Amino acid sequence: MMGKPSSALVLGIGESGAAAARLLRSEGVAVTAVDGADTPALREKAAVLTGEGIRVLTGASVLPDGPFDLGVVSPGIPASSPWVQTLARRGLPLLSELELGWCRRTCRVAAITGSNGKSTAIKWLAESLQQAGLRAAPGGNYGAAICRVVREQPDLDWLVLEVSSFQLETVNTFRPEVGVLLNVLPNHLDRHGDMAAYTALKARLFARAAPSDACIIPHALRGPVRELSGGAGRWITFGTEPDSDYRWQAGSVLQNGAMCADLKGTYFDNEILGPGAAAVVAAAVACGADPDDVGRAARAFQPLPHRMQKVAEAGGVWFVNDSKATNLAAMTGALRMAGRPVRLIAGGLAKETDFSPARHVLAASARGVYLVGRAAEAMRRAWADAVPCVMCGTLERAVERAAAEARPGETVLLAPACTSFDQFRNYEERGVRFVEYARNAATLLQRREGA
Repeated sequence: MMGKPSSALVLGIGESGAAAARLLRSEGVAVTAVDGADTPALREKAAVLTGEGIRVLTGASVLPDGPFDLGVVSPGIPASSPWVQTLARRGLPLLSELELGWCRRTCRVAAITGSNGKSTAIKWLAESLQQAGLRAAPGGNYGAAICRVVREQPDLDWLVLEVSSFQLETVNTFRPEVGVLLNVLPNHLDRHGDMAAYTALKARLFARAAPSDACIIPHALRGPVRELSGGAGRWITFGTEPDSDYRWQAGSVLQNGAMCADLKGTYFDNEILGPGAAAVVAAAVACGADPDDVGRAARAFQPLPHRMQKVAEAGGVWFVNDSKATNLAAMTGALRMAGRPVRLIAGGLAKETDFSPARHVLAASARGVYLVGRAAEAMRRAWADAVPCVMCGTLERAVERAAAEARPGETVLLAPACTSFDQFRNYEERGVRFVEYARNAATLLQRREGA
């Protein structure tokens, strides 16, 4: 475990950076935290941190000279950023917030990464371990930042972490006892460049695995991930393939061909979530839970907001919020899960440039697409000859138009395939606005029915 520095520089004061600064300060470290932004909300946060004995610089364009013994990098700051490069040239040891928290842990760690479905898997795995009587808490990108969890909950048996590709950019010693790669689909290519680089980053989760560590990976990726990681862990595969160690088949998970977990009728009993359910069962077993614990947690599972969340219904029309669908693969998964003809609302700030792979799913599932945000024109060009596309500009207009054209038995679905940052602070705010607009539209539909 890493020793305690006497002084540290933390880059970024978002949730992760602030958690890292507080953890270090609680150990008596002299902490300076810097952030290039300078908004009223950030200044308010800086004032709170200052009151806790942390020196904070907002609106910073250059880094202070120090002296510092350690640099801590928030996940929103890429390894290629000028700040990180400056610290590297100074020879300052650098840690990600993830790795700092991991170095301070007093429990075992299960970590899940992937392109889609991570938060749902994290929540379910943590609840499965709790069903087994283990003290488990979620953290990382879902729940609290790892540095906050290890500071506030030192008596855990398992810390269940959601780990992003951003966090994996800067890990060096991170080694979870149980690691899961759910999937690798086009995502964050605006930051990582191409799928080869993105896949290699995901494989870093297993790079330092020991023979006793469980490395749970999709059967279809078993060759490249093992080769890219170079880890020496105990490799466990999952998927729909007959020779998967944990196989999803018709609502059940089979372990080496024998019944392991019956998930029929649960939230996970569908073609989109099912294969990932096999990974969660494998992870829970590796952590010491019984498959029955996983089944009980699945039957009690409450889906997270903004993930295929039915928020209104009127005149036989459903309104479903999947604002978390921020890439094309998540959007097409939402279309397949909908189970009804869809009026799709899509668009925003794109992470991808090629939208054509969704054409066949749209042609089969969508009655119309209502486009918003910066990506609208690129999406229209890619899809217009497969499905009617309507340029709406804003989310409010898109909901109004989709609701007006929807017929009984159809679903108005927000699954944008884009981030929200061109019009909203985050996907949560976008989802909240959709819920507001959807309920207004449903009220209008009900009035028309009663007229």
